Amino acid sequence: MRKLIFSLLLLFPLHILAQTVKKPVSATAANATLAKGKAVYTQYCMPCHQVDGGGVQGLNPPLLKTIYVLGYQKRLINIILNGLNQEIEIDGDIYANPMPAHNFLTDLQVADVLTYVRNGFNNKASVITTAQVKVIRASK
Repeated sequence: MRKLIFSLLLLFPLHILAQTVKKPVSATAANATLAKGKAVYTQYCMPCHQVDGGGVQGLNPPLLKTIYVLGYQKRLINIILNGLNQEIEIDGDIYANPMPAHNFLTDLQVADVLTYVRNGFNNKASVITTAQVKVIRASK
């Protein structure tokens, strides 16, 4: 009986730990997010940033492995929601074409398109969540 109680006392914390560990996002869910993000990108972003995410020299910045894409998530979300009307320097190049605000997109669309951009074009970065977008949108 003591062995049984001792075993249960050892296994209970492992059971609790197993319940609190976040399960990874399934491949199907990740693919659906990327597919939805690609659709938003194709409709709203591709005309300026191009099919391959390479942008247009001097006008529209590339989305390929730049600090603006892979770096600070809040800045990237703000650019989508509020647009950008100033010159920016990315990797030593100046880009001057204004980007209009895309605040008409839903929080889910913003999260999906940014997750797509951050993980497409040979980029590898964390996802953007609807909760992050919602917080930033509400702070304006």
